[in-house]
Amino acid sequence: MVLQFLHIADILLWIVPAGSVAYVAFFAFVSLLRNRQQHSQSSASAFTESPTRFMVLFPAYHEDAVIRRSVSAFLRQDYPADHYQLVVISDHMQADTNEWLASQPLTLLQPVFEKSSKAKALQYAVERVENGERREEREKWRIVILDADNIVKSDFLSRLDRCCRQGHRAIQCHRTAKNADNDIAALDGLSEEINNTIFRRAHNRVGLSSALIGSGMCFSYQWFATHVDRLSTAVEDRELEALLLREKIYIHYAEDIRVMDEKVASKDNFQRQRLRWMTGQVQALFSMLPYLPTAIRTCNIDYIDKTLQQALLPRSILLIVLPFMALVLTLLHWPWSLKWWGLFLLLCLSLLIATPRQLRTRALFGKAFALPSLAWRMTKNLAHIDKRDTTFHHTDHGK
Repeated sequence: MVLQFLHIADILLWIVPAGSVAYVAFFAFVSLLRNRQQHSQSSASAFTESPTRFMVLFPAYHEDAVIRRSVSAFLRQDYPADHYQLVVISDHMQADTNEWLASQPLTLLQPVFEKSSKAKALQYAVERVENGERREEREKWRIVILDADNIVKSDFLSRLDRCCRQGHRAIQCHRTAKNADNDIAALDGLSEEINNTIFRRAHNRVGLSSALIGSGMCFSYQWFATHVDRLSTAVEDRELEALLLREKIYIHYAEDIRVMDEKVASKDNFQRQRLRWMTGQVQALFSMLPYLPTAIRTCNIDYIDKTLQQALLPRSILLIVLPFMALVLTLLHWPWSLKWWGLFLLLCLSLLIATPRQLRTRALFGKAFALPSLAWRMTKNLAHIDKRDTTFHHTDHGK
């Protein structure tokens, strides 16, 4: 009787991670499919030959260490200068940084927030720009959001222009690591590329929307200006996803438009960043659930899929939990361990497939020795998740 009860408990425990692994495995194998024609979307604007006008936003909170390099790189665009406006929202940055920014060909905003957040910075920028120019004059513009540490090439806007002229109202560019200072940064960069494969490229392969990632994002100005005031958490990208998908606006993944992003290089920064992401995931799940019945009734597959994403267990935790359970059950009753070993092997195979070929090197996989420590830190984060917490946690980029 006791053995039967334990067997049932074992199966129920296995089902929880099995759903997350099955999701990852499905889209990892889907990523192997050839890229077919562009997504046909009724919500997109008609193709246009006129050059796109861009408003590029750089929210910068205590980003003195990185903002000058990012702005300097961006100002080397080969795009007509009168077709884009660069806006830096300087929040709590030093006077000499602001003086340098004021000397550049850009719009400098210096808000004073009692409680800072990226969402507030974006709202402030749209409000201030609209005070100086009517929204009607901006209707055909596009808003681009970059982080203060993002570096883009000189053809960034030219490539984005070609993508916009295909009619896409929401675009996520290919964010990739610009540094691999140590094992932590290298694994952080690898994790991002796996996310790009599973949640962006593979999703577009089967006609589903790409996931957003917080920067390297481009939206219709009209849509963004009317929705930015609804952002209220520290993970505004998940809120934007939900708002877009509720309106059945497809999110295109522009894999060939790269945005270089600085990866965290310390365990403390990694833990803080992941706590923010995990908290945001829980917040997004609870905020999206009320609309789920409507999404099911209206066959809004994108929204249903995005809700499922919020319920997935983090991969790094799966990489610890699955072999641990398999080892324990191997010692207690080995036949029960087979399904755990199988799930673990499927996860490893899926992550290998999702890893870009150029990153499948012995040197990179040798850095996996840092993974158990990082996974343990993420596991400790579980005890600190507060779905009511909307505090903005800044990622320190050092000096």
